[in-house]
Amino acid sequence: MNRLLRILFALLLARPVVRLWFGVTVRHPQRLPLKGPAIVVANHNSHLDILALYSLFPLGLIPNVQPAAAADYFLRNRLFAWFATRVVGIIPVVRGGVAKGMDPLEGCRQALADGRILILFPEGTRGEPEALSEIKSGIWYLSRDFPDVPVVPVYLHGLGRAMGRGQWLPIPFFVDAAVGRPLQWLEDRTEFRLRIRDALLHLKQKTLPAAAGQEGQG
Repeated sequence: MNRLLRILFALLLARPVVRLWFGVTVRHPQRLPLKGPAIVVANHNSHLDILALYSLFPLGLIPNVQPAAAADYFLRNRLFAWFATRVVGIIPVVRGGVAKGMDPLEGCRQALADGRILILFPEGTRGEPEALSEIKSGIWYLSRDFPDVPVVPVYLHGLGRAMGRGQWLPIPFFVDAAVGRPLQWLEDRTEFRLRIRDALLHLKQKTLPAAAGQEGQG
């Protein structure tokens, strides 16, 4: 049942909203992982980011794709928690879980162990429109436990203006997405975080208006 609900969610909500209400251009879609385990890391400016990322994958693959999301937001009441976990398919992450003696990445590790494609927003929270915040260390710890799992960067442009922090109604705004080449884990935590940031900033340049008609090679 959950599998069907998630496919219907992508078919009836994610795709119509992203492709018809906004319109989307995807650069290098062939770089998206089509089987797991794999990690997709993306910038985070809007609640619509998950819908946009779902719209990039084939429908039949959606049940194998799961985004990590803040438990305090998505599990705030029983009905919303059911929708978020069963229909959207999020993996709840408890922010500040380490201080509470919890492993906030337990669900993410299990998803990778089960061969799923995990979507992570390594900034940790929604930032300002089209601005990339600091990459948190969680992705390094997760990749350390799965060093052979590819980390695929994706940059989303436009959603921060379409429905950013504090907005409740989506404004039609064209969306650009660019998919980068897979990254491998590095033992140096700072260098690994910088590599992810640099990859996202490089992809950002591909989504800017000046690059709209150009197909890059990076």
